Amino acid sequence: MPPERGISEQDYLAFKNRVLADLIQQLDSKFLDTSDAANLRLRVEALVEQKIHEDKLPYSRSVRLALVTEIADELLGYGPIESALRDPTISEVMVNGPKMIYVERNGKLELTKIQFRDDSHVRQIIDRIVTPLGRRIDESSPMVDARLPDGSRVNAIIPPLALDGPTLTIRKFGKHKLTAEDLIQFGAVTAQMMTFLAACVHIKLNILVSGGTGSGKTTLLNVLSGFIPDGERIVTVEDAAELRLQKPHVVRLESRPANIEGRGEIKIRDLVRNCLRMRPDRIVVGECRGGESLDMLQAMNTGHDGSITTLHANTPRDCLARLETMVMMAGMDLPAKAIREQIASAIHLIVQVTRLSDGSRKVTSITEVQGMEGQMVTLQDLFTFRQIGVGEDGRVQGRMEPTGLVPKFMPRFAAAGINIPIEIFNRGGR
Repeated sequence: MPPERGISEQDYLAFKNRVLADLIQQLDSKFLDTSDAANLRLRVEALVEQKIHEDKLPYSRSVRLALVTEIADELLGYGPIESALRDPTISEVMVNGPKMIYVERNGKLELTKIQFRDDSHVRQIIDRIVTPLGRRIDESSPMVDARLPDGSRVNAIIPPLALDGPTLTIRKFGKHKLTAEDLIQFGAVTAQMMTFLAACVHIKLNILVSGGTGSGKTTLLNVLSGFIPDGERIVTVEDAAELRLQKPHVVRLESRPANIEGRGEIKIRDLVRNCLRMRPDRIVVGECRGGESLDMLQAMNTGHDGSITTLHANTPRDCLARLETMVMMAGMDLPAKAIREQIASAIHLIVQVTRLSDGSRKVTSITEVQGMEGQMVTLQDLFTFRQIGVGEDGRVQGRMEPTGLVPKFMPRFAAAGINIPIEIFNRGGR
């Protein structure tokens, strides 16, 4: 879109592409690889001014600045979506093809005016993202998961799997690391609930953070891991490393896809098994998705208490059902009762996070795993979010409250010298 009245979009794009082509001819690849953004911007600015002067174009200062920014983004950044990646209010960028780019802002999706030239332009940016990371994407391997240098998570998929053209999704990694105080201020959790969760981490309860896509599982996992005492050795296992544990003794492990010959793949399950030989005090798995769930449960049941992981599920009961299914994926042919007994003895707490209809993210329940009763794993909610309605502004109205039930592991707080007043579990005692 042209930056000001009187300039047609077609003329603006034609001029920009001509300047871009000239600049690419003038600059060799070595300069682009080694120059910093400031030097490149100066070269772009000089060439834009030169071309405007040669063509005697009546472009204002604002148009010139827009041209310089867009051309520099194309050469040094990620093209049209670079402006969205810079915007701190945007949490996700979704390219559904060259002419349909959405972003998520404050939990809501917005269609932007950003556009690529064509499918090949999108492919060019995807290659620019994944190639430096040692990943590849082509017809023989048309899907890729990766992460940007700042930790942002990237997924790309191209034809023939993506029917309408190359698709790119980037989950941005915020520059500001959210703290427990931030979550309380945002209304995602109450101070009493956070105090309780901090104490649960300290006494080494095994915790599952459950929630849907984009509900804030990883954010909460980062916050909870901040309550781990500094003297402990933490080993993290992830598909694409995005955890940022501000602790002195952290070992980070990341899975690896197969190479072009189909060899060299290292799965999450391999890493979980290996980390057991690394003398961990805590094991933090970014997300359980398959057979590694069995290894994680066995670790929790053999002295590695205080482990934390996340899992995709909509309720605590669904979380256990999905965990049971994933354990079956390990191929051990265990009976359902044996799997449930493993789960009941390994998991102490399920923290359910939800993205509500207004885009806000909240801890909607904290649930204790009590044990087995017959063939079923028994649960009891300790805290829940009760939705009252939706206001005229579309904001969800409700409150978080204790259920009145007291967890059976309360004596462990006293044994660790942690004072958790029983009153915080009383209804109306928030």
